[in-house]
Amino acid sequence: MTKYVGFWARVLATLIDSVLIMAITLPPLLAIYGMAYLDSKKTFNGPADVLISSLLPMIVIILFWAKKQATPGKMAISAKIVDAKTGGAPSTKQCVGRYFAYIISSVVLGLGFLWVAFDPKKQAWHDKLAGTVVVKVSRSPKA
Repeated sequence: MTKYVGFWARVLATLIDSVLIMAITLPPLLAIYGMAYLDSKKTFNGPADVLISSLLPMIVIILFWAKKQATPGKMAISAKIVDAKTGGAPSTKQCVGRYFAYIISSVVLGLGFLWVAFDPKKQAWHDKLAGTVVVKVSRSPKA
């Protein structure tokens, strides 16, 4: 029986991923832009900022989804992303689409993310658009 991962577990996974992304991106950004980076009101402070804070996380997240079916946060909660129809690994196209569909999940006060709490398959809007679900992974007993 498929066990879908619910809202609070997915929030925890997102928090874990966010801390990891910040731990990786903040040191080079501070090295390049200095402590003033933290007080900046600009959306982006220059080309390195775009590359490090937007492009790098996008590539890493999509690669994790495509190769491992999970980010480190999802791995920590024993969850993975699967194709909603087959239960198999999502295609690269689904992973890319899922990433960009996050924008749609974000609009209207994040209602697309909150949708997980009410949906029977625990799908956020980006899951529905990409044709994916997040499922619990059975941990095999250690020998």
